[in-house]
Amino acid sequence: MSHPMKNKTAICGLGITEMGRVYRSATDLATEAVFLALKDAGLPKSELDGLLINAGLTNSVGLNLHTSLGLQELNLLTFIQGYGSSAGQMIQYASMAIANGMADYVACVFADNPLKEGKSAGASYARARQQDALTSLYSMYGIAGANGMYALAAQRHMDTYGTTQEQLGSVAISQRQWAGFNERATKREPLSMEDYLSSPWVVEPFHVLDCCLVSNGAVAVIVTSAERAKDLDQPPAYIRGFAQAHSHDTGRTDRDSALKSPASRSGNRALSMADAKLSDITQCQLYDCYTYTVLVTLEDYGFCEKGEGGPYIEDGRLAPGGALPTNTGGGELSSFYMWGMTPLTEGVIQARGQGGERQASNDLILVTGNGGILNYHSTLLLSPEAA
Repeated sequence: MSHPMKNKTAICGLGITEMGRVYRSATDLATEAVFLALKDAGLPKSELDGLLINAGLTNSVGLNLHTSLGLQELNLLTFIQGYGSSAGQMIQYASMAIANGMADYVACVFADNPLKEGKSAGASYARARQQDALTSLYSMYGIAGANGMYALAAQRHMDTYGTTQEQLGSVAISQRQWAGFNERATKREPLSMEDYLSSPWVVEPFHVLDCCLVSNGAVAVIVTSAERAKDLDQPPAYIRGFAQAHSHDTGRTDRDSALKSPASRSGNRALSMADAKLSDITQCQLYDCYTYTVLVTLEDYGFCEKGEGGPYIEDGRLAPGGALPTNTGGGELSSFYMWGMTPLTEGVIQARGQGGERQASNDLILVTGNGGILNYHSTLLLSPEAA
């Protein structure tokens, strides 16, 4: 029996603001993104009756965003915070609300402005944190923030399976190749392996080119029923499947969270909803806060066996012309960093067939979100057909 949520909803509108060093308030950026999404869909503002907000790490967008938008009558309004999995979560909650008659058109918006004038990108996410006795141990041993934690995970993969620096570099290079076809991408200049290996270290084994960009900006998408989406201005991006899976590192030695994320549970359930197999996926839009995240996500979804991610990707499989086009807009490493909205944005563009020179086969598109240190995960499966 087909899952009751399969192809019941679709993404009908997409709004993307200017990205990068855009020094405007997050509320202003979020407002623009929603209006751009409405214009894209051909919808009047009065039709919007749901609003889900993810305010990023700076948390600079308030729940009163609806007043800035001039929305007087909403049936659905809340914050979502699942870190990098938030975009996928918002689409899921919007879809369930629409399918159950709670709302007709729901805008899902992410906005953040961590970049400040006169400060480096690296300093943008630095902030004072209250620490208890246990979490303070990390800083005592020199680990500060996500860079160090993900670097430890990548190093463990390298030590366990023989993954090489060049294999991590192949992810950065393939995504830069895709970014060359994307006018919105922040980094479009060619990138060679020599360039990658000679780039500055952040924390070994991560060079600066292993780490995602830092961006100011906002993205909004509008979700509605599959039937209503057919009558709007853009080709629908049908939502064939979705799921979430979350787990936490308790420090137990019987679970190695550095090598295995909850992606496998999320992926299997989303594929089941879509009545699809992994082999049906024709392209991937993967959350790529680091090059290692792409590698371990491919393993966890089952594209290759655990530990074989390095050899799987080193031959250009993910790059233009490769067997599994991945992060075709350049991803968070080369395009822009809007948490889970970055892969979702490209997934919608590809599902519509609007990728231009970077358009890839779009029969079934895998879109993932990742948050924490491989703790939070969301899966979306998009398609141009309501099959």
